[in-house]
Amino acid sequence: MTLDTVDRATQTPDEEQPFLELGLKDDEYAKVRAILGRRPTQTELAMYSIMWSEHCSYKSSKVYFSREFGRIPKGDSMLVGMGENAGVVGVGEGLAVTFKVESHNHPSYVEPYQGAATGIGGIVRDILTMGARPILVMDPLRFGDADHPDTKRVLPGIVAGIGGYGNCLGLPNIGGEVVFDPSYQGNPLVNALCLGVMPVDRIQLSAARGVGNIVVLLGAKTGRDGIGGVSVLASATFDDDGPARRPSVQVGDPFMEKLLIEACLEMYDAELVQGIQDLGGAGLTCALTETSAAGKSGMHAYLERVPLREASMEPHEILASESQERMLAIVTPDDLPSVLAIAEKWGVLGTAIGEVTDGDRLIVTWHDEVVVDVPPGSLADDGPIYERPTARPADQDALAATPLPDYPTATKELLLRMVASPNLCSRRWVVEQYDRVVMGDTVLAWPEDAGVVRLSEETNLGIALATDGNGRYTRLDPYAGAQLALAEAYRNVATTGAVPIAITDCLNFGSPEDPGVMWQFAEATRGLADACIELGIPVTGGNVSFYNQTGTTAINPTPVVGVLGLLDDVTRRTPMGWREEGLTLLVLGETFDELGGSEWAWAEHRHLGGRPPAVDLAREKVLGEVLVTGSRDGLLAAAHDLSDGGLAQALVESSLRHGVGAQVEFDGGIDAFVQLFSESAGRCLVAVPAAYELAFTQLCGARGLPWTRLGLTGGDSVDIDGVFTAPLAELRAAYEGTLPALFGPLAGATRDAPAAPAL
Repeated sequence: MTLDTVDRATQTPDEEQPFLELGLKDDEYAKVRAILGRRPTQTELAMYSIMWSEHCSYKSSKVYFSREFGRIPKGDSMLVGMGENAGVVGVGEGLAVTFKVESHNHPSYVEPYQGAATGIGGIVRDILTMGARPILVMDPLRFGDADHPDTKRVLPGIVAGIGGYGNCLGLPNIGGEVVFDPSYQGNPLVNALCLGVMPVDRIQLSAARGVGNIVVLLGAKTGRDGIGGVSVLASATFDDDGPARRPSVQVGDPFMEKLLIEACLEMYDAELVQGIQDLGGAGLTCALTETSAAGKSGMHAYLERVPLREASMEPHEILASESQERMLAIVTPDDLPSVLAIAEKWGVLGTAIGEVTDGDRLIVTWHDEVVVDVPPGSLADDGPIYERPTARPADQDALAATPLPDYPTATKELLLRMVASPNLCSRRWVVEQYDRVVMGDTVLAWPEDAGVVRLSEETNLGIALATDGNGRYTRLDPYAGAQLALAEAYRNVATTGAVPIAITDCLNFGSPEDPGVMWQFAEATRGLADACIELGIPVTGGNVSFYNQTGTTAINPTPVVGVLGLLDDVTRRTPMGWREEGLTLLVLGETFDELGGSEWAWAEHRHLGGRPPAVDLAREKVLGEVLVTGSRDGLLAAAHDLSDGGLAQALVESSLRHGVGAQVEFDGGIDAFVQLFSESAGRCLVAVPAAYELAFTQLCGARGLPWTRLGLTGGDSVDIDGVFTAPLAELRAAYEGTLPALFGPLAGATRDAPAAPAL
């Protein structure tokens, strides 16, 4: 086959090229030709098709980020915001944390284990790229119906991939979500979050600067795995029978990643790195173009120097490969020997593959033949930007007007069915495949409202993290649904006693070419931005995942929001479950008749309609302040947010946590069923020692936060006076039995989440 060089492309301007097959539209291909003043080479065409894909260019969402998220104040603690691999937030004591959530949805459907495993590997490298040591992961997951045969195919592999990669890296998995809904059938959502910590003076950026500096490729050899991963899988819909084109999914090696982490951290500490970028989606294409564009520099890369696993690979394959466990570093010529020595020490391959040049051209050669000559900014920054048509879905008003089923009488049997339903039952089957306590700094993990990790052994400074999102709420009202996702994660962090300080988001939607989907996206981003402004919390970055649909059927719009909180002393964190009898139970906030989009409506009737719970962000902020103050002052024995499944679910989970029941008496003003299963937002269940009840209720009164005395902890049941009594043994059997019955028993010993840190 004749090598398609720049000279040849200039001499054969009319040669037909498969740009449509690569995902480029007619006008996009014409734009490429206009930028280059000629037709692209085969290698350049592959690069543009990848970098201008939806996954890499955000061409359908950029306008909303600038319009909506650009309105959100950055805040004093934000050190690095959107635009880099991950946001960075200062947390005091000379430390900073960086965190981000991203999607690996379509690859995980095609090949569940490797798709999910490399999703963890990729987000970990994003955090490493910022200069931080990765210290934890989380995994918000969405699947089709729990009893569907394809769910039984993808879920075990996805969970095993997340656990296998994270456990090998020695990173605790401190939380996440598992949600089942038929809208995710054929489009499971595998969102992965990672957080890392670093000294504030060790932040790394991706820009390639300094003419003559060396471009070094670190890590695994390059193979054909993952070619086309972003341009085909993440930027196109699946047909009804699955993906029509199935490129090779990336293959992960967590042990190589662990070595790469240690090598990079040693290079950072020695101040040997001038710029660095991980190789994930789009591989070398992305790393070369983004580093040179960010540095407003030129670059010359010599592809024949790239270590290959398959000697027959062609230039476009080398540049498009998404082989994992690779990083691209910019170093000075003087520091190159030290960089290579550190790489060798850790058993990591280090290869000088190019240099930073003067000017604004990215030149890539293959055995002295020029196969790429492009302005890097045209790939990284100047791709197409669309403001796609939006239209309110035709069924939106009808959904809102759909009446709810008649409310039943609250009974023990109803409670047992609800806690055994797939979306409310115990996630133990999933989380016991993850190591939640490795590294010894996990303070709280599943089933707690938020994960808590200690950052400093000397001062007990720590962070809390929670992820949340409700696709049913967002389908009913995208604006309110996005705000409810943020409010719930914000509340979950506050229940531990942590002050919410920043968010990251992963916005999972259907095809942007569908005006109804784009209306949902526009409303959700507007709602999220408005909520951040009102709560006074910045967005550090995140991810958009479009084309999550099969044929013309899109998933429920699913914005997943991760909230970061700061704890000045993790020994004073508040757990979700009570250990003692005789504690006073209070419900903070107000309960209304709000069951639209609820778990009861779905689990009992497969009903989706009405309106989601109303959002009161001012109330959420006050509730958060009360929970944080109550924790700091030692007034709270336990706190659990009220969300999916309502008060009934919170009572069961908090009672089962340590095997201590609850004795509850309702005041009769609201029907017992509504009090138990309403999903009104802005509420929390707290347990307060009797000696502190007056002080805590006075705190609530001073902040204008309504509260209701519910009863006491104690006994071996959840006893709703005059309504029903549900023994804890029956509740535990119902709660714990569902996932093992669906997916089979797990082998090996169990490890529960830690009840207290090793301090």
